[in-house]
Amino acid sequence: MVGALALVVGGLVLLTAGADRFVLAAARLSRAWGLSPILIGALVLGMGTSAPEFLVSVVAAAGGGLDLALGNVVGSNVANLSLVLGATALVAPVTDHIRTLRREGLLMLAAVALLTGLAWNGALTTVDGIILLVTMAGAAALLVRWARRDAEGTGAVTAELDAMTHGSGHTNIRFELIVGIVALAATLGGAEMLVRGSQAIATRLELSEGLIGLTLVALGTSLPELATGIAAARRREHDLVVGNLLGSNLFNSLAVAGGAAVVGGGALAIDFRTGMLFMLGIAAFAGILTATGNKLVRWEGFVLLVVYATFVATSF
Repeated sequence: MVGALALVVGGLVLLTAGADRFVLAAARLSRAWGLSPILIGALVLGMGTSAPEFLVSVVAAAGGGLDLALGNVVGSNVANLSLVLGATALVAPVTDHIRTLRREGLLMLAAVALLTGLAWNGALTTVDGIILLVTMAGAAALLVRWARRDAEGTGAVTAELDAMTHGSGHTNIRFELIVGIVALAATLGGAEMLVRGSQAIATRLELSEGLIGLTLVALGTSLPELATGIAAARRREHDLVVGNLLGSNLFNSLAVAGGAAVVGGGALAIDFRTGMLFMLGIAAFAGILTATGNKLVRWEGFVLLVVYATFVATSF
């Protein structure tokens, strides 16, 4: 058990640190190569925090762990919009500008509903994975199109990109390429360690891999979103908080689940319907929040934390 826990902890450290540095290298290289700030913001940065979920789920599914992969997707989606959003609301209530993300919120809700519908019959097949990946391509095109039409969004993305890449100074392309490759290798290694450790814990405790994916693995891979959300909340960057969470759940539901299904699709060993209902319900809440522009105050953040605790308790 100690060895398995060490694999999990070590995997999470490598996964989080590697993914963060890989996204930074990708953003710097994209900018140095002249890509639009809109494209970088909507795709490279917006989906970058889901890199841990993607690698863990694909590695797990490729090794026959589809339940762990889907559990990670469902659990991460629930954690993002209950644990992470709730914690950030406690730090600083979300009070304005959320209506500007209404399209993204509704798109995320549609993606979650599609995943729920495809997996409701107890299987996630290769064909389902292809459907999800094709839908992800369409969603990415929409995100870029919307961002280009939003002049205010352009300024916000450029400012965020400037802060992240330390302004518009010279980028050492060779250095960033090497660092990016090393960071990607570390991220892949961390994903492999986390999957192996989680599977060992599941076997030792006689728990299903799906349950471990819903709870332990999902919580671990949601740590980048939690760290980003709290840091942004302290700076009162509410659009950045909610936008990153919406983008992460969109990417999880389409690209992560789709990639896992393509490499290792098939029947699921456990029933994910309760978890998917939680996922769909919390996504509907976030969709309504962004569509109406309602505030998210501290007591509502506390309720979201209770929702997450209830989700974990009912998973067992």
